[in-house]
Amino acid sequence: MPKYAWEGRVPQGGFRKGELEGPNETAVRAYLRQQQIIPTKITTKGKELKITLPFMKGRVKKKALAIFTRQLATMIDAGLPLVQSLEILAQQEESETFQEIIRTIKNEVEAGATLAAALQKHPRVFDNMFVNLVVAAEQAGTLDVILGRLATHIEKMEALKKKVKSAMVYPTMIVTVAVGVTIVLMVFVVPVFEKLFAGMGSSLPLPTQIVVNISKIFKSYLPILIILTIVGVVALRRYYKTEKGRRTVDGLLLKAPVFGELIRKIAVSRFARTLATLVTSGVPILESLNIVAGASGNKVVEEAILKGRTSISEGQTISEPLTESGVFPVMVTQMIAVGETTGSLELMLTKIADFYDDEVDVAVATLSSMLEPVLMIFLGVIVGGLVIAMYLPIFKMASAF
Repeated sequence: MPKYAWEGRVPQGGFRKGELEGPNETAVRAYLRQQQIIPTKITTKGKELKITLPFMKGRVKKKALAIFTRQLATMIDAGLPLVQSLEILAQQEESETFQEIIRTIKNEVEAGATLAAALQKHPRVFDNMFVNLVVAAEQAGTLDVILGRLATHIEKMEALKKKVKSAMVYPTMIVTVAVGVTIVLMVFVVPVFEKLFAGMGSSLPLPTQIVVNISKIFKSYLPILIILTIVGVVALRRYYKTEKGRRTVDGLLLKAPVFGELIRKIAVSRFARTLATLVTSGVPILESLNIVAGASGNKVVEEAILKGRTSISEGQTISEPLTESGVFPVMVTQMIAVGETTGSLELMLTKIADFYDDEVDVAVATLSSMLEPVLMIFLGVIVGGLVIAMYLPIFKMASAF
């Protein structure tokens, strides 16, 4: 059936838009009116070429998940039944994978299952935090409110991730270019100069001789170097999957100059915002800490959080073990202690998250400004040094005449 893009007004006075499949425009218009949507524009969508790669199958982007969560919250708040809301969202979802998942959830809810139970069957899309929040929301009857908080949380976490990725794009490109240019020069260009210099009958300057020797090593052992690099990466990945490996590597990352402080600030921001969202939504503190620890992304931070969870289960405060861990800044643990004392833990955690979001912005900007000149100098020294080394014998010949 053809697909139609539509826009329309809802009784509350707002505008909505989406996509629907139907036999014709009249059927689509009739369906929208049944949903209490007054269509203002309906257009036929042309068939799109969709290519799904095997490794992409089953993946749902966080942006799509945030939009789905936000729209579901809005529909429930507007009074639409849950099953009807899920059907509308499935029809307007562009990703076939996510569309199929939403329809499966709708069918299970329609059959009598709770929304949380239906979501739990798709852990690759809806993580423990999402499911636990929905459980709390269904028990408290505040599904629209908590879904709105979830959407905000997902959006903020994605914004944080994009900031870090954007900061790493430039240095990654520069290093890749430098390595690529170096390999090309060593394997293809330097050997040509070497043959040229061989006919001169005089000894080469020391820098040129060093470059020529390195070029011979590259040319002779390049396949072995590539294999060793691949083996090293695979071995490191396997080591990182072990408990000891994760603890060692994550500990070194936190201690790394410049990058370590950025990683720490990201971890603190993620911890504070996730815990604030869970506690505010009514998830028990012990369960919240368990979820936050699993989603921390750093083994050292995870162990510090789990230690805090243990202390709470024994009747202590969360701030004491976090202070002892040395992972969290003093300001963070003090604000958590104040929040626990005054009963405003959620407010304090939100303030910590907002503060460290700004700190991450500053750290990313500082890192970018520091790396740019360093990387340009690095690229200049590598490429420029190779070029000068190759031309030194020519300069030597020119000075002899």
